[in-house]
Parts: sequence; structure tokens; C-alpha cells
Amino acid sequence: MQPPLYAIRALAHIYGDGPPVLAIERLSVAPGSILGLVGPNGSGKSTLLKLLAFVEKPTRGEIRFKGRIEAPFSDAVRFQVTLLTQEPYLMRRTVHANVAYGLKLRGRRRDCRRQVATALSLVGLAPERFADRKWFQLSGGEAQRVSLAARLALRPEALLLDEPTASVDAASAELIKAAVLRARDQWGTTLVVASHDRQWLHEICDESLHLFRGRILESGADNLLFGPWRPGPDAYWHKPLDGGGMVRVPPPPDDEAVGVLDARAVSLTAPGAELRPGLNTLEGVVSRLVLEKHSRRIVATISAGPLALTVKLDADLLQALALYPGQTVRVDFAPEAVAWCGPA
Repeated sequence: MQPPLYAIRALAHIYGDGPPVLAIERLSVAPGSILGLVGPNGSGKSTLLKLLAFVEKPTRGEIRFKGRIEAPFSDAVRFQVTLLTQEPYLMRRTVHANVAYGLKLRGRRRDCRRQVATALSLVGLAPERFADRKWFQLSGGEAQRVSLAARLALRPEALLLDEPTASVDAASAELIKAAVLRARDQWGTTLVVASHDRQWLHEICDESLHLFRGRILESGADNLLFGPWRPGPDAYWHKPLDGGGMVRVPPPPDDEAVGVLDARAVSLTAPGAELRPGLNTLEGVVSRLVLEKHSRRIVATISAGPLALTVKLDADLLQALALYPGQTVRVDFAPEAVAWCGPA
């Protein structure tokens, strides 16, 4: 078995006098893998990417790259690791000059024009049309793809992407997906991708981690349930939902606690099916169906009032229910299936 490309141990990162924005006890990233990072804004995804890119040093703990602890911007990592930020940054130069810049810094001037043309082609930009364009002549999606091309031209060992599809159209998102998959398949590049686009991540990632309040939630923790919670007439605490419905949960540590619901603990049935006593039962609409790459299971997103619940299904159940986007279904889960996030 190959050693991990990244190995994190007892990591904590703090800005100023505040609480840790990131606290990860242990994490390994295998070479040639694609790791997805999901979680709400402020969960620590961008901070983790910066630390993996060695542009910042963790407050505590260690990050090993290929078995070695490296300092920020050290030669051992700055030529092998590259980060694509959410907002594309281009120098006030032509597209060719932007893509060629990193190559020249690394002393790879030989056949530079061919390398730039190859990188532009990878992201769906015809070199003969785009190489001589100025930075201000690009749309948002084109600028993001030029930024990606500049990183692909380096053929990095690790490519870190922060919301790569957040500000681009659907066509650009597909081109970015094809380009990064080709980097992994042709060069063995390891990818770590932070994104709110669950469908995009499900289609490319070997594994996804859910971050919340700077911590990695347990595997399968795909649903977060937010308070406020109120004591109910039974043994549970309740939260009424806008438009009708109620969610019951075990007693929380406080009334604003955040619950975690494993997608595998949620079941789908037809609206008219017999009710099972003791379960949370909500009616919702199928808003998305995606094939999860690594498990080959179907990931369904169900909009139930203000909730968007993720459910993982085997193909035979998908066929039995004849699911399709826009279909009305019933969502069931036991109150005891809800666990509680630890403190921030």
C-alpha cells in the first residue's frame, strides 16, 4: 500500500484570540485520490485547503506531505502543490502570459507555448482564440478556466480547488470537471475539492468529508438539523416546520444544538404507504438524483418544507419507487437516528 500523500495529526488552527476554526485529530489523503469537502460557510473548508497548500502554518499539530513536515512555501511543496481559489486571480497580461507564468518560475521555459496550448485545450479554451486575449476580455467562467489551466500546466502532484464551480455556468462546470479528472487519470494528480455543489462532488469524488465548526463529522453525516428545539409532550424535543410537519429528536445538549442525521438512516416510501409508529414522517419532493461514484449508490435530495434531506438508495429501491425529480415521496427516520454535534 502506498503511503499517504498528506497525513494530518492533532491539527488545530486559530485566528487571533478566537476559538479554533479547524480542529482535526487525524486525516490521510491517498495519492491519486479525489477527496471532497462539504459543509456550510464557516465550517473550515477554505482554511483546510490553505493549510494543505502550505500557504499557512497550522497553530498546532502537523501536516506531512509525502512523509515530511514542510514549511509554508518551501521548495519541496511549492513546485508540487497548487491551490485554485474561489475568486480567479489573473495578472494584467494575456492569457498565454498568465498560464506560462508558473512554468517560467519553475524554469520550464522549453516548449512553453506548446505546454500552454495543451493546458488551455484541457479546460476547453481553444489556444488559437484565447492565448492572445487580455485578462479583461474574459467572462467569469473563462477566467476561472484560465486560472485552472495555469495550474494544470504545472502538472502538480496535488491540486486543491476551492469552490471551482461557484461562479461559472453549467457548461464551464462540466469542462472543469473533465479537466481535473483528466489530471488525475493521466498524471496521477491528487485532488482535494471544497464545494457546495453536492452533485458535482458526487460525480467525481472517491470520498467526501463533511466539515462543521472546524471538525470532521462521522462518515455518512450528510444531514444537519438546526434548532431551536423545544421540549415536547413525550420523551423527545420538537421543532415545528414552516408549512406543517414536525421533527422530533432526542434531548439535545441545548436548545440551539445542531443534529446530525446519517443519510443511510433515512428511508423513502410512497406517500400512501402505511405509517410506521414512532418515526419522523415528512412529505417532500425529489429535487435531485445523483449516482455516488465510489459506492455506486443513488443519492437523492428531498425538499421537505425548509429541509433538504439527503437519502442514499440502492438501485433496486430506486427502481421500485420509480423515482424521478419532481415526484412527491414520504421521508421517514427515527428520532434516535439523530446525533448531536460536539461543541464549537
